[in-house]
Amino acid sequence: MCLIQQAQASKSVFAYFHTINSHSRKIIPEYTFHFATLNLKPIPMACPLCEGNTELFFEDERRPYWQCETCALIFVPAEFHPTREEEKTQYDLHENNPNDHGYRKFLNRLANPLLKKLPPNSAGLDFGCGPGPALSIILKEAGHQVALHDPFYHPNPTALKATYDFITATEVLEHLHHPQRDLEAIWNCLRQNGWLGLMTKRARDREAFAKWHYKQDPTHVCFWSDAAFQWLADHWNARLELIEPDVALFQK
Repeated sequence: MCLIQQAQASKSVFAYFHTINSHSRKIIPEYTFHFATLNLKPIPMACPLCEGNTELFFEDERRPYWQCETCALIFVPAEFHPTREEEKTQYDLHENNPNDHGYRKFLNRLANPLLKKLPPNSAGLDFGCGPGPALSIILKEAGHQVALHDPFYHPNPTALKATYDFITATEVLEHLHHPQRDLEAIWNCLRQNGWLGLMTKRARDREAFAKWHYKQDPTHVCFWSDAAFQWLADHWNARLELIEPDVALFQK
């Protein structure tokens, strides 16, 4: 716990607590911190994806962001993660209507290239499908079978005991508190030659990250890049296709 270990005596100075503003319904910090302002030296921590060494990548007024020297994952330390209740409050604000043409067009950035890979009547899993599982509907309309699992809206842990020809996770990876555990779980559910379709915006360099709106969402705690996905492909001995700035396909 990098912050707590640094300053037991002055914990309240930079401890980060979320509160829910009843009017704006946005999660906001009660306290802010900066390592430089407090003249603190951050303590390295293990990467939550590969357990490699990490270094401080960036910090803002709300939280620090670390990067792994091995797999290149950028992540927020666990003590800055929102609680389950705070996550649910944020997710309830999302409008994921399966009948919304704009939302379906957005999801087609993943669906269209994935559908070109799949044989007829394939069996799949929509992991982290959300309250409106629009992607599963698109894939079912194309003739495929799709199971659902979402810990908040469609809890179905038995789905992780089956195997599939394809698995999708759209706008999920940035929310993972335990990326190693969760990604290994779904990868183990994928059949040989199957496809894993991921959709998450990819980070670039530190300068771009400083201005990036994507990090403003307090539920976004993992940030992926081309390098991080390449590490994942090498780790799995998988074929990787980076198609859009936010779409990646892995073949087992």
